[in-house]
Amino acid sequence: MQSFELDKSDIQRIKQALEGDDETLKTLLSEYHASEIAILFEGLPQESREHIIHILPADIASEVISEMDYEIHPEKIIENLDPEKRSEILDKLDYDDATDIISQLPEEQQNEILRNIDEEDANQIRNLLTYPEDTAGGLMNTQVLKVNSNLTKKEALDEIISLSEEMEEFYTINVVDSQNRLVGIVSLKDIIKSKYTVHIRELVNADFVFVKADTDQEEVARLLSQYNLTSIPVVDDEMHLLGRITFDDVIDVLQEENTEDILKISGVSEDEELSGNWKEAVRSRLPWLILNLGTAFLAASVIRYFEPTIARLVVLSGYMTMIAGMGGNAATQALAVTVRRISLSDLTDKQSYMAVVKEFTVGLINGAATGFIVFVFALLYDSNPLLGLVIFLAMTGNLIIAGITGASIPILLKRVGIDPAIASSIIITTFTDVFGFLLLLGFATKLLL
Repeated sequence: MQSFELDKSDIQRIKQALEGDDETLKTLLSEYHASEIAILFEGLPQESREHIIHILPADIASEVISEMDYEIHPEKIIENLDPEKRSEILDKLDYDDATDIISQLPEEQQNEILRNIDEEDANQIRNLLTYPEDTAGGLMNTQVLKVNSNLTKKEALDEIISLSEEMEEFYTINVVDSQNRLVGIVSLKDIIKSKYTVHIRELVNADFVFVKADTDQEEVARLLSQYNLTSIPVVDDEMHLLGRITFDDVIDVLQEENTEDILKISGVSEDEELSGNWKEAVRSRLPWLILNLGTAFLAASVIRYFEPTIARLVVLSGYMTMIAGMGGNAATQALAVTVRRISLSDLTDKQSYMAVVKEFTVGLINGAATGFIVFVFALLYDSNPLLGLVIFLAMTGNLIIAGITGASIPILLKRVGIDPAIASSIIITTFTDVFGFLLLLGFATKLLL
């Protein structure tokens, strides 16, 4: 099956069908998978999305809503549905998906919606709403397959069959004691292969991976990846089983975290929606640009200090932008690699030291290589070997500084409790601009005048 991409012709077909009767629209929508309809929603106005959700069967509508990008605001659709249709859809949604959507609404709307759905579902969602959304508790689904360790094989299979009717899929079976404390996991294969009279406690694998409810979602993703798990149980401090997190939930987390880091490194607030309008973009980016402007004055002050040198050696002005630009690019490369390493795991002191040493070495080699190329250019074009030497030294020095700052600054920010992706790019740009100009103009003043 090929991946589905948003196409203008598909959007046009849907829009034409929306102008006709609902049966024609239903027939057309039946040609698309629920996830494809969610993608098509990106090209449709809010009223059209709400109409489509209203006419779709509850099971399909719930799947479409769960697949919608958060920037398309599925919570607004849920809010505007009539209570009966809303209740049907929420009943089909997994608790974690329903919670994610409802949590985006104001508290007053949340309470109104929860008052008009099944009481058990409402209680489960209220419980999940108490957990921060970026933790295991906020990510988990409380619908979990569990059996008591004292059950026999037959009793356990009967329990599994009964519980599985409420779940679309399951990957592992959690084993609990009489107080609902998690004691281990067992595979369905081991249960089926075991003797008829065996007890589940004899099959339990007590060496298993679990997370607490307050575990950060990035750590959950790391554990699932490290141990190649399809799901991971969530427990409280007393090991009571609270829920489970599946790999598909973690895929969404990884996409969100990667997008967030890319935006932060670029100096864009995570609050800016990718599909937002120009007003939202300006409001999000302007503060960072103003901050960056403030740091740019530092680089400008270096240039003003060396105005006599620049006046006598105008040729330096062309090389200044080259050295600053190369330093900025090199620092961004080192920054991206380091932030990625930090996001995967906390670096030890030795790992941090080795990361900085590595980037120092890379900066030295790359600086010498690119500096030599510019040295040859200055030798041939400007016929000035001493100018070439000045540029070579400045380029090499600035790329070394770029490597060191690109690696060390995010590590230091992480150590003091600041998100390294937020401020690193502005700080390293300041370093590479200031030191790039300082090295070039300083060496030129000493060697050429």
